[in-house]
Amino acid sequence: MQATVTYNFSVAGFTFAVELPRECTIDTLLPTFAPFRCQPTSDEQLFVLTLDDTPFADDGELWDETTNDLGLTRLYRTDGGYRVALQYTPQGPVHTMLADERFTTARVHLCRHDEYAGQALSSLLRLTFAQAIVWHRAVSIHASAVVCDGKGYLFMGKSGTGKSTHSALWQQNIPGCYLLNDDNPTLRIVGDEVIVYGTPWSGKTHCYRNEQHPVGAIVRLVQAAENNYRPQSGVAAFVAMLPGCSAIRRDAAQYDTLCTTLAEMTAMVSVGVMECLPNAAAAQECYRSTTHNPLIVNR
Repeated sequence: MQATVTYNFSVAGFTFAVELPRECTIDTLLPTFAPFRCQPTSDEQLFVLTLDDTPFADDGELWDETTNDLGLTRLYRTDGGYRVALQYTPQGPVHTMLADERFTTARVHLCRHDEYAGQALSSLLRLTFAQAIVWHRAVSIHASAVVCDGKGYLFMGKSGTGKSTHSALWQQNIPGCYLLNDDNPTLRIVGDEVIVYGTPWSGKTHCYRNEQHPVGAIVRLVQAAENNYRPQSGVAAFVAMLPGCSAIRRDAAQYDTLCTTLAEMTAMVSVGVMECLPNAAAAQECYRSTTHNPLIVNR
């Protein structure tokens, strides 16, 4: 039997384990996970992911095929759960993963000769984490998040809308504001609050903070000719959040659970739509509207 080493991580208060062959170096494969390393715990693990040198059979029904920052990803529904085929670059090898229905266990056949093997493993962990937390009143959300006055503010929107730009404008124009995560923070209901957490997945921005903060507001950005903030509530707030949340839409049980969680979250936090330009005035208007603080001191 191949000698393995188990590494433990804690993200958004969820612990999970990654079992790697002893010859694999965790800091080389998963450098962005370093701030999230933790000691083994007796608490129930969110999931356990192991590397498997045996290739998996190409079975299952194709449910989804997408191309994004993860690369080309194909999702197959199998008798026991799911199979994921990930091709990080167009001409690169295909990395595969088998997971059960709730993504509590996952086996990955990683093509370790691929120069992007670490990025592929990180992407598969991100996918596993995002599906597993849905069952625990939490959601992985595509957004850029900043911290201001001890609260987290999330900016959502279609690719190219300017989420990172808007976050940068907050940091440049709002004293004490800093970036928490620039791509995939996690939202979780804890008691009577919605908490935002930093994660090991922050897109192209090196920002991997192991922090948590109560949510101040969630804002969907829309490019426009002038700056205008519109509060949302009820169904409108739900619709503003839903497109940026990670879930397998064809899995009825998972999707229903996600929707229930989102309905709870939108009743607990401020949600709005910010029609905006990429300028300082947009950040100031968004700040005033979400914090109700009229005082802006430019740096």
